[in-house]
Amino acid sequence: MKFVVSQLMYLLKQPLLRENLRRLSSQLIVLFAMVTVYSIGFHFLMLYEGREHSWLTGVYWTLTVMSTLGFGDITFTSDLGRAFSIVVLLSGIFMLLIVLPFAFIRFFYAPWLEAQLNLRAPRAVPEGTRDHVLICKHEEIAHDLLERLALAKIPTFVLEPDPTKAAHLHAAGVPVITGDPQAQATWRALAVERARAVVANIADAENTNVVLTVRHFAARVPVITTADDEDSVDIHELSGASTVLPVKKRLGEHLANRVNAGHAEVHPIGEYRGLVIGEFPVHRTPLARRTLRELALRRRLGVSVVGVWERGRFERPDPERPLSDTAVPVVVGTPAQILELNALLVIYDTNYEPTVVIGGGKVGCAAARALRARDVKVHLVEKDELLRSRIESGTADRVFVGDAADREVLREAGIARAPAVLLTTNSDAINIYLTVYCRKLNPELRIISRITHEQNLEAVHRAGADFALGYSSLGAESVFSTIQGRQVMMFGAGVELFHVAVPAGLVGQSLEACAIGARCGANVIAVQHGEETITNPAPDVVLPEGGELLMLGTHEQRQAFGREFG
Repeated sequence: MKFVVSQLMYLLKQPLLRENLRRLSSQLIVLFAMVTVYSIGFHFLMLYEGREHSWLTGVYWTLTVMSTLGFGDITFTSDLGRAFSIVVLLSGIFMLLIVLPFAFIRFFYAPWLEAQLNLRAPRAVPEGTRDHVLICKHEEIAHDLLERLALAKIPTFVLEPDPTKAAHLHAAGVPVITGDPQAQATWRALAVERARAVVANIADAENTNVVLTVRHFAARVPVITTADDEDSVDIHELSGASTVLPVKKRLGEHLANRVNAGHAEVHPIGEYRGLVIGEFPVHRTPLARRTLRELALRRRLGVSVVGVWERGRFERPDPERPLSDTAVPVVVGTPAQILELNALLVIYDTNYEPTVVIGGGKVGCAAARALRARDVKVHLVEKDELLRSRIESGTADRVFVGDAADREVLREAGIARAPAVLLTTNSDAINIYLTVYCRKLNPELRIISRITHEQNLEAVHRAGADFALGYSSLGAESVFSTIQGRQVMMFGAGVELFHVAVPAGLVGQSLEACAIGARCGANVIAVQHGEETITNPAPDVVLPEGGELLMLGTHEQRQAFGREFG
């Protein structure tokens, strides 16, 4: 009963309800008028045939004929009466069987169903909720972020101003709260003053309003904003944002970090307690076509190979499997050990030709500027003449205007001699097409591609890309790392660094005996117990009770670890 009352209250508050009721009422008035007129007509026509009936009988006959029931107990004998019956019957079919049901569904039943649907989504967090994360919009970044926060057992809620969309998200299992992120009442209902963090991931201007509103209730709660435009970073910080993430700029910079230009070297991905995590190509080096056991990098240099990228696939290192020319091992070591590895690689794979960047948008320009900061020559291809005029002169060494699908344009940009090409358009279909095209023009080329939708990751790798990075995965990892208070380490789409408690069944066993890598594919990078952290642990390290493992692997490997070890 309470739910029905709440539905009625919701309906009464809708501004469109009165208009719908007026339209439905007009249809009912027309129907009442038709029944009245036909009942009067029936009465006079019966008198014309020499019979007399009551007025109630006239209403009864009219309704039975209009509804096509046709009991046949009262009929006309004259042609005029039968003609009148046909008119009543046809108008009844049109009104009762077509117009009125449609009007009832459109103006009453559909709003009622919508009210039922809209009331399913919660409008406040459960009583006593604290240390939760609030996300202002459910989009690509939020989708990936929800998975990471759920695995970390951090309670999370997503805001959705549209009650209908919120109801659908709620039915799909998304922890959603319906409410306007610009309204103060919404943040009261979200218990923002007890939140762990607020993620403002709407438009830049709306994010500013969110920051100011949150700061009115919670001065110390961290507010993390995403900025589409670099000029918005300062405005968000002035509004009170704790951390501002220009995701498109960072995406360009991360793509640029995967470019092999000049000579071969280790590209750092991140650091963890004095340990450097990086990757390097084996193309045109003595390491190609040799096994990890033969190379003995851990014995000779102290670095450990924790994974191998093979044309977009992150694979567990196999000591007996030779590294292909396209392989990119991921290594872990101290800064001094990484320098020794660089000294081994520096004389190989030298190519000082310009790197080609296709796409002059925000991601492409950020990538070009990051490459120029490393003294790498850049040729940028952009088909929009108007966009070319907006590209700063220092962004690239040369800008070529034309369609990247034109062989002549790419030839002029130097695709045949380039060490790498960056595909930064915001269309996954175009990036996949250009991957195939560029691979055909230069089989030795290292192709790095941006992807917008994670479901296209496998397709761009099948097309021949050596590395692909998604906007959503980078944004989710950036926000998640900020919430956890650690450095962002982006290994590639689908690969992540994660912490897990040492399972009870593994306490007291050595890493070698546990065979974590063999059973689930993930690699242990560090073992932490209290204040002590063993980085790059040897196989004989014993796992302590109450300790934590820092592991590197894919999302599937993380799930496999949970299934294997609990």
